[in-house]
Amino acid sequence: MTARRLIVEADGGSRGNPGPAGYGAVVRDGDTGRIIAEAAEYLGRATNNVAEYRGLIAGLRAAHAIDPAAGVEVRMDSKLVVEQMSGRWKIKHPDMQPLAAEARTVFPPGQVGYSWIPRERNKDADRLANEAMDAGQAGRPWQPRGEPSAHPVAPAAAVDEPAPALALQAPAPQAGWAAAGDQMVATTLVLLRHGETALTPQKRFSGSTGSDPQLSEKGRWQAERAAEALAARGTVEAVVSSPMLRTRQTAEAAAVRLGLPVRIEEGLRELDFGAWEGLTFAEVQERHPEDLDAWLASTRARPTGSSESFAALSQRVGAARDRILARYAGQTVLVVSHVSPIKTLARLALGAPPDAVYRMELSAASLCAVQYYSDGNASLRLFNDTGHLR
Repeated sequence: MTARRLIVEADGGSRGNPGPAGYGAVVRDGDTGRIIAEAAEYLGRATNNVAEYRGLIAGLRAAHAIDPAAGVEVRMDSKLVVEQMSGRWKIKHPDMQPLAAEARTVFPPGQVGYSWIPRERNKDADRLANEAMDAGQAGRPWQPRGEPSAHPVAPAAAVDEPAPALALQAPAPQAGWAAAGDQMVATTLVLLRHGETALTPQKRFSGSTGSDPQLSEKGRWQAERAAEALAARGTVEAVVSSPMLRTRQTAEAAAVRLGLPVRIEEGLRELDFGAWEGLTFAEVQERHPEDLDAWLASTRARPTGSSESFAALSQRVGAARDRILARYAGQTVLVVSHVSPIKTLARLALGAPPDAVYRMELSAASLCAVQYYSDGNASLRLFNDTGHLR
């Protein structure tokens, strides 16, 4: 099969060099030329070259999130960056060396090519860089000017994965999702686990490659109760969901109450449990004891026949989180997902070790909330709240 072609156009700028700086990047489909992703960020005080490299890195990461196996052509109007990344010019400046090294780690060697283009052909990336600088100097986060059309949500299904014990229970805020007095620009992700399916009460492994079951009658009731609670808060501004049927059903229940569309994010899907799909913990222990022991001992181990470990899932979910934060900067977003991705988001917010995912309990249709600040820090505000189901 021929690898997909992606085009990255990136730019960066500084008003003063050094001065207030920002970058912009777009990813285009290599066949149609259509823009399928964009990124921009205000960097504070930096040089033009630093901003250009940061734009390159952001564009490559956005392309990698779309298809890590794609062949990528980078187009920039910075001859310096193009020649240095192509290996024709030596990188002498100490500020550039680590940035170039970081850019080379995004894709394997030989998968990325570089081309110089005149500035007039790099208008989209240049526009985004200037939008980011304008936003940053105005004290607000950059936001996309237009919202891509959301995928419609079809009737959906739900599913569950068994999770070991230990609940970190946090009281829900009384109004909104942020603590009073927060001064820094923040984006809040309200994390909703899907409602029950027929597999949930039996604690059967249910991931992204199984039967993709729909919500049970109880699961639909749970989704409606969660939707009522979210509508009562009145602060959710966008809804993003895993592509699995159970999450889409749960997301649609909330979206109808909130009057919002549902955007699908592939990176929020559940872990691939391979041969364990549909089995109970006891059945896996009987049929695949060595693989289960290895999986419980290391987040780098994969379920039998699976393509994915917890470590790999962490990278996937982290990339999905970054895309959501970039698209909805400064907003409150409902994210409907599964046990493993939500536990991973909580773990990453806490800076906890990888094996912390084995020490969290997450109930069906429970709510968590994580707040992400403009300085890169995060705060877990709520975990496994099921008060709306009582």
